[in-house]
Amino acid sequence: MKLAFQIVLILLSNLSFAQSLQLKWQSDTLLRIPESVLLDVGRNVLYVSNIDGNKFDDKDGEGFISQLTLDGKIKSLKWVAGLNAPKGLGMVKNNLYVADITAVVIIDIPSGKVINTIELEGAQFLNDVTTDSKGTVYISDSSTGKIYTLKNDKAEVYFESKEFTRINGLLALKDGLYVADSGSGIMYKVSPDKKMTKIATTSPGSDGIVTVGKNEYLVSRWHGEMYFVNANGESTKILDTIEQKLSAADIDYDSKTNTVYVPTFFANSVMAYELKK
Repeated sequence: MKLAFQIVLILLSNLSFAQSLQLKWQSDTLLRIPESVLLDVGRNVLYVSNIDGNKFDDKDGEGFISQLTLDGKIKSLKWVAGLNAPKGLGMVKNNLYVADITAVVIIDIPSGKVINTIELEGAQFLNDVTTDSKGTVYISDSSTGKIYTLKNDKAEVYFESKEFTRINGLLALKDGLYVADSGSGIMYKVSPDKKMTKIATTSPGSDGIVTVGKNEYLVSRWHGEMYFVNANGESTKILDTIEQKLSAADIDYDSKTNTVYVPTFFANSVMAYELKK
């Protein structure tokens, strides 16, 4: 009897309870190829990078940053304009950092003005941005497989690996830097001593990473999918909007409301979902 009870406990501990996403709202479609969304909790606003223009790597000055309210209303469509093809977003104090093809554009948030543009030597296709508690900014280059750091306006190559096929999403946490390889669909962790380990596999086309619990993550797939990765490294698809032609690019997450913010790229909107666990 005791043995049977122990077996039941083991089986229960291995159960994977279903996670799901429930749509809360979808913004207006005035956005123009929204690639990344970033939550600013202190200001109750969402920043959205808009690539616009004809190409994702065209220095045409057509790109811009929008501000949305937390219920999906467009507060300022072209809050900061004149960028090229802005993608990943990160924030340190009053500064917003934007990956813009080969440069990082720094915006002073209170004034909404560009205060610096830093070209990264050797960069070709800067994509995602994340920041850590020390104020270090990390930027991925999908074309070269390099991860740069930027601190005190000084940039350098932080990490690169031959295992990377086309890196995209970044997430800086206390225990290391998490990396989504879009080419392979593999999610890696780069420890502070720069050792790389495989965490999980989702699907090729992976884009953004957010943490939603202890050793739990959501990984978006640009084509229109979302994967929940549990503490055991098992991934489960919990969103599929491919048939609706709704992409899922570089996401963000509000842990207080369990809200996932998803830029839809060609569908020109941001969608918000409640994560149910």
